[in-house]
Amino acid sequence: SFKTGTGTNMRWCGFGNYIRIFQDQVFIQSIKNCFLYLIIQVPIMLVLGMAFASLLNNPKLRFIGFFRTAIFLPCATSLVAYAIIFRSLFANDGFVNMVLVKQGILETGYNFLSHPASARIVIIIALIWRWTGYNMVFYLAGLQNIEYSVYEAAKIDGCSYAGIFTRIMLPLIKPALVTACIFSFMWRWDDFLSALLYVSKSSMYPVSLALKLFCDPGSSSDYGAMFAMATLSILPSILIFLFFQKYLVEGISTSGLKG
Repeated sequence: SFKTGTGTNMRWCGFGNYIRIFQDQVFIQSIKNCFLYLIIQVPIMLVLGMAFASLLNNPKLRFIGFFRTAIFLPCATSLVAYAIIFRSLFANDGFVNMVLVKQGILETGYNFLSHPASARIVIIIALIWRWTGYNMVFYLAGLQNIEYSVYEAAKIDGCSYAGIFTRIMLPLIKPALVTACIFSFMWRWDDFLSALLYVSKSSMYPVSLALKLFCDPGSSSDYGAMFAMATLSILPSILIFLFFQKYLVEGISTSGLKG
């Protein structure tokens, strides 16, 4: 990342590659795209996962196994299969356009995946649908460490459901909660295939996908810029792990234990 040139003709340039990529509008836009996905998709996914885990932690609920499986199933679905489903749903003649046209909201079909704003919304919806169940399982593992008699005792003492959630659930599943947040951040930041299957314009690329713009099938690949961008792209994940590894290890080691 401290050299510039092509092929074997590389020469030392110091921080020149880093300065150059921060002046590159495609790289800047890819950083913005990553933060947009993180700020919108990850919190919604984590909140929904917690909501489903709280609802499905009740042993008295009927068909609890069915509901848990149905919510977790998208996580086990092939990436290509679920991408095809969402591309079909939001196609010009897809189900979403058909409903919007019949309701009079649109006059003709709208190409959601060809416009930056709507394409980002589709990607966010697809990722929430796919990964909410995974986070739900993390939370369920933590919630099941808490004896159900604790909830019943709190109810007898007059504690509301909101009080049970904030005073009992959240403090006791903190390791699992932090672990889910870390994994969600790292997977969303480094996600390559999801955007690759949905978007076709460089203005919608995340950082991991924008790297390929510096690669040429011939001999003119800008390796210096590629390595500089790759170094910067993994830096947030490294920092997150360094500062939160204590909670990560604690969450993994304790979320599956009963006691």
